[in-house]
Amino acid sequence: MNIGDVSRRSGLPAKTIRYYEDIGLIRPKRGDNGYRHFAERDLHMLVFLAGARALGFTIDDCRTLLALYEDQGRESAQVKQIAGEHLAQIDDKIAQLRSMRATLDRLVHACAGDHRPDCPILENLAQDASDETADTKERAR
Repeated sequence: MNIGDVSRRSGLPAKTIRYYEDIGLIRPKRGDNGYRHFAERDLHMLVFLAGARALGFTIDDCRTLLALYEDQGRESAQVKQIAGEHLAQIDDKIAQLRSMRATLDRLVHACAGDHRPDCPILENLAQDASDETADTKERAR
């Protein structure tokens, strides 16, 4: 298969496939003409990588998961640990997003949204910036 074929079948853009090759995640054969030739195994690896990336795994995690996938002597505990750590990171992000949403929801409801210039949203943003500036000055001492 050429890169166009494998791109269509894996659902990944050719640019992403080239990137994965550049960083060593896949290693398609090259013909005498220099063109990439992808085997079914390469396609399978690309589908695997697409699935892992869709779940938000980092490139380094993908590299590790791919190595474990190909290792018939692997222990599922290793895979579970990587997935568990990623799940904890997702939970942290969700908590941060919920906090951001609650703050923004409170500010949107506090803003009259009328012709007057006062705006709690802008005041809060300015306050956050001055708090960060004060924190930075305090740490510099």
